[in-house]
Amino acid sequence: MKHKFTIYVWIVTLLCSFNHVSIAQEWPQWRGPNRDGIVTEFSMPEIWPDALKLKWKVEVGTGHASPVVADEKIYLHTRQDNREIASCLSLDTGELLWRKDYPAPYKMNPAARGHGKGPKSTPVLHEGKLYTLGISGILSCFDAETGDIKWQKEFSNQFEKTSPTFGTAMSPIVRDTFLIAHVGGHDNGALIAFDAETGDIRWRWDGDGPGYASPIAVELQGTMQIVTQTENYCIGVSADTGELLWEIPFTTAYDQNIVTPLVYQQMLIFSGMEKGTMGIKVTKRGREWSTEQIWHNPDVSMYMNSPVLSGNLLFGLSHKRSGQFFCLDARNGSTLWTSGGRQGKNAAILSAGDMLFLLTNDAELIVAKQSAKGFEPIARYTVADSPTWAHPVVLDKHILVKDAKMVILWSME
Repeated sequence: MKHKFTIYVWIVTLLCSFNHVSIAQEWPQWRGPNRDGIVTEFSMPEIWPDALKLKWKVEVGTGHASPVVADEKIYLHTRQDNREIASCLSLDTGELLWRKDYPAPYKMNPAARGHGKGPKSTPVLHEGKLYTLGISGILSCFDAETGDIKWQKEFSNQFEKTSPTFGTAMSPIVRDTFLIAHVGGHDNGALIAFDAETGDIRWRWDGDGPGYASPIAVELQGTMQIVTQTENYCIGVSADTGELLWEIPFTTAYDQNIVTPLVYQQMLIFSGMEKGTMGIKVTKRGREWSTEQIWHNPDVSMYMNSPVLSGNLLFGLSHKRSGQFFCLDARNGSTLWTSGGRQGKNAAILSAGDMLFLLTNDAELIVAKQSAKGFEPIARYTVADSPTWAHPVVLDKHILVKDAKMVILWSME
């Protein structure tokens, strides 16, 4: 009898282990570990299933901020009524581990009503702390273990408007001991480095209001820089001091500078609505910085989509023809292919091994080969019941999706 009981326990334990989600990979910020949309740990199925397997689904609040993941926990920034919510869930089960909220009333611009009241900015995890930036510009630091608020700032005493016209969307970045965020609103804002531990200001650049793009940190010409699109420029500032090193005038209709820059072999790639896509080289002679346009492709323009690189291939979604996927040669900007039109208003794109994950705003997940020859989708899945503007998170054999109200974990097995 004892022997039979031991076998029973072993079988139950084995079955439970099959359902357990144990993932070492972390996805701590906007577009992943390096803010470039590259998935570093991915196990491709031998055969792609006809449908993904639902592991769990939990209602967490509205908003399009992407989930972040560390230590087998999911961290979210959402909204319920007039309060913004930071929450932590178990990756394994979706169980709520902690939840904190604070008042964040927000009046939407009518032109952005279809996108909801946010939040839109993806949080960032760093050394046991979770940093969030709300749609109205409230910047918060939470203890990632307990949810306790370590510090919080709002900027109404500094700026007449504390968010851009359509709400704050830039996702903060941590560089060394600095948390860097572009705060303020239309025509008046500042890119500020805060002490990540205390919230004290370490440097600030007051040259322009924020756009909707998220910055990257990159070393160019031996100098670590924060590179981003502001309301009216593409800029690079010193990551240590905030000194403006270079700027390129760059404006789009209704001040919608949105696309996160990419770096390719010491060249920066920028794009914007009706602006085409361009490769920029940054140089330094003595103390003087300058920029040179290496290539410009006027036929492919990105609006809300941020692209990914795989070797010399640049993949993205152009807003032309109501949305068409594309592949450019990153060395010279030449078009290798474009897909048919009407793919969607937006697509969050991730590169995983030899695959692309393309999540359109209408909740269709397309898995496609990374090809220089043409658009080669191999699987399509419906992954939510409402719009999916947030970036997904690919974790080995699982994919985490945030729609308008829910967070959902799918298995590819």
